[in-house]
Amino acid sequence: MSGLIEGLPDAVALRCLARVPFYLHPKLEIVSHSWRAAIRSPELFRARQEIGSTEELLCVCAFDPENLWQMYDSLRDLWITLPVLPSKVRHLAHFGVVSTGGKLFVLGGGSEDVDPLTGDQDGSFATNEVWSYDPVVRRWAQHASMILPRAMFACCVLEGKIIVAGGFTSCRKSISQAEMYDHEKDVWIPIPDLHCTHNSACTGLVIGGKVHVLHKGLSKVQVLDNVCSGWTVEDYGWLQGPMAVVQGALYVLSHGLIFKQEKEVRKVVTSSSEFRRRIGFAMTGVRDEIYVIGGVIGPDRFNWDIKPMSDVDILTVGGDRPTWRQAAPMTMCRGTIFGCTQLRI
Repeated sequence: MSGLIEGLPDAVALRCLARVPFYLHPKLEIVSHSWRAAIRSPELFRARQEIGSTEELLCVCAFDPENLWQMYDSLRDLWITLPVLPSKVRHLAHFGVVSTGGKLFVLGGGSEDVDPLTGDQDGSFATNEVWSYDPVVRRWAQHASMILPRAMFACCVLEGKIIVAGGFTSCRKSISQAEMYDHEKDVWIPIPDLHCTHNSACTGLVIGGKVHVLHKGLSKVQVLDNVCSGWTVEDYGWLQGPMAVVQGALYVLSHGLIFKQEKEVRKVVTSSSEFRRRIGFAMTGVRDEIYVIGGVIGPDRFNWDIKPMSDVDILTVGGDRPTWRQAAPMTMCRGTIFGCTQLRI
């Protein structure tokens, strides 16, 4: 990594390169071998942190194409396509996805492929695979497997560690076991079990520095403050529906409206009636905004067609008056969203 920019010490040159947006990195690599080495070095990404040029990118995986992820740069309104996830599981779905340590992690899940004759889930309803995508070297890598295979489970990051809880190990067996992953040591350890399971998928949210596990159809929430104290059960009476956390507050899309939910109190933010026929979309919080991504337009009594979507709709909730706008649609992915999370690069 010597002689990056003529007349400048390499340390200074590296800080200059660190100011270049991530989407331009492939073009920088063409300049020279030394630039390629610098762009793919951990030192560059440390320099980005030091000078405050890190970027928050939104990572999305949809039904089509198979096992393909894209990243959205909200500042430049553009999409970046990643290499295909090299899992042997076809149409991986119902997995957990988070980011920590500057990497995107995809955990567990199973195949969405169904044999039309037998109805089998391609022989793999739940796996214990763990993959990460490293934006430094732009490659996928496999890591230590989870202790239990699981799908449709809660997955969050708490103090830099990945927490997984609940879900299913087969199409009929729900589980209460929970685990924690240390990405620096590449090790999984068991943590206290959930108090109860339910025959439905569960999801996880981090609010106020605590993991909240919610089962579809249940008002009770299981809360983890730290792994030593275990889980507590709360009944907040939260609405059912797609959820997003924006600046520490919970928002729920329900009955054609978006609500801000605070414990047992809820407040209507704005209408979302245009999403009534849209299903299978992702809803996530980015800065002071709610993103509604992809999904399909379901059939109705006048039209039996199913329309896969690549649209991205954004609601700004940080101002006095919530407003909707559209962003650039996904350029490759479309249809039901399987995974969505933010990655800081």
